[in-house]
Amino acid sequence: MEEAVEKVIIVEGKSDKKKVQEVINESVEIICTNGTIGLSKLDELIDMLYDKEVFVLFDADDSGDKLRKQFKREFPEAKHIYIDRTYREVASAPENHVATVLLQANIQVHSKYLL
Repeated sequence: MEEAVEKVIIVEGKSDKKKVQEVINESVEIICTNGTIGLSKLDELIDMLYDKEVFVLFDADDSGDKLRKQFKREFPEAKHIYIDRTYREVASAPENHVATVLLQANIQVHSKYLL
């Protein structure tokens, strides 16, 4: 039996990570960039993630947009998940919104957040 591809979600900060962990209902590795990421750190990350299914979930603000551009350039295989701009930050978006965008990316979430 073939092993499922591991899923990894890359977020900006610890509060984003906490929010995502609360909502998801499957084993997913969550990595924090802590706001910015240098090229050498990004290269290390890419080497580590080459055989995994990678999702990028950044804030809908300038720093999030900058990180997203960097990932699109350096790691085009990553799938991008977007929160609604009205919430600006992943951490301040309501759980049901985060659950909905994760579910659209085929990430299992706790059903209580989908009501």
